[in-house]
Amino acid sequence: MDAIVEPSSLPTSRAAKGITAFTATSIAVADMVGIGVFTSLGFQVRDIESGFSLVMLWVVGGIVALAGALCYGELAAAFPRSGGEYNFLSRVYHPAVGFMAGWLSATVGFAAPIALAAMAFGAYVQSLYPAAPSATSLALAITWLIALVHLSGLKPSSTFQNASTVFKVVLIVGFVAAIFLYATPETISFSPTLADIGHMTSAPFAISLVFVMYSYSGWNASTYIVDEIENPKRDVPRSLILATLIVMSLYVALNAAFLYSTPISKMSGELEVALVVGRHVFGPTGGAIVGALICIGLVSAISAMMWIGPRVTQVMGQDLPALRYFSRTSKSGVPAAAILLQIIIVSLMVLTQSFEGILEFIQFSLTLSSFLAVLGVIVLRIRRPDLERPYKAWGYPFTPAIFLAVTGFMLVYLMIERPVQSLAGLALLATGLVVFRIGAMRAKPASELKATAKP
Repeated sequence: MDAIVEPSSLPTSRAAKGITAFTATSIAVADMVGIGVFTSLGFQVRDIESGFSLVMLWVVGGIVALAGALCYGELAAAFPRSGGEYNFLSRVYHPAVGFMAGWLSATVGFAAPIALAAMAFGAYVQSLYPAAPSATSLALAITWLIALVHLSGLKPSSTFQNASTVFKVVLIVGFVAAIFLYATPETISFSPTLADIGHMTSAPFAISLVFVMYSYSGWNASTYIVDEIENPKRDVPRSLILATLIVMSLYVALNAAFLYSTPISKMSGELEVALVVGRHVFGPTGGAIVGALICIGLVSAISAMMWIGPRVTQVMGQDLPALRYFSRTSKSGVPAAAILLQIIIVSLMVLTQSFEGILEFIQFSLTLSSFLAVLGVIVLRIRRPDLERPYKAWGYPFTPAIFLAVTGFMLVYLMIERPVQSLAGLALLATGLVVFRIGAMRAKPASELKATAKP
């Protein structure tokens, strides 16, 4: 099958620069810190009651995410172009493989998490202000308002993203500090014991780690906007690593604070575990504090995903004539058509309440895409040892091995526990292959593209 664009001829940059390392880091932090960390512990404590083992869940998850960030940093420095997995898999394997990953991102990969976060925002606002409009109305309002910010240009987008992310991090740090200062400590111990070896090698620990990794998803965010970063070969690896370390510190501290302050019996089986902790420590006002904290966190997360998702569609439009319309940028330098496409998809999901089912069946495909990308680091080290690598993954080959082992386990787990959803996700990837083939049949010959593409 003819490729739309040969990997060797893919351009390196076609977008206006202007994103600093700080903003790139903010986007990755915001994309990671959503609602997952505020809801996971209630289910983890049902099977694991050791404070050390519970905290180590988040340490291990952070180490795995950091291993992925180190590997993505090498790929982004070697192939500095926006698009994330679309760019990497096209370069390492074949443009068709990259297109399938890009197709997933451009259609529902970012839209479904945005819809979920927006609906959660609406639900928390309603809990704080019962007289507020419906959760659906609030979800639509917040997504369209954030979309308007991103349509206005890179500078206002950067300002909004940085401010909302910094505010979120400061609030989380303040919340954790207040818990340790004012809570009556529980009897739980964070010191390791021999029993922790059994806890950390048990099935419940492994299964809990799968859901911890979902809370870390987003560590690769800055690889989707490489073209807009001022010094991508230096700043993308830095932003990935720094963001992951920041989030790992926040997650460990937050969960340690929950365990330190609140009896496990109160948290066990609770979905809104952060609300339980807030009310236990701070009384009736605790729920309002936590609700406000989560709302602010969701705003920055929605903004991050609203930023990076359309960039995948934009880059795909640069390569595939059938999608060329979505590669257009406005006078302010943003991919307006791609942003509008994403907000329309998000709105449809919110109105039809279809995002939860979509989230279930894209998990396998998203995990598979990151697995193949990190595997690509090893493939390139073998096939192209002379490739220019401005940054090399620290700890190679152990770092990719760690990431591949854990994500490989997640893929097996998802296939066993959710076979229908996993197969549905693969079917969505297959539809991307069909679209690619149709586009390839209508595309210019690769030789003509090579002659016009930037080296």
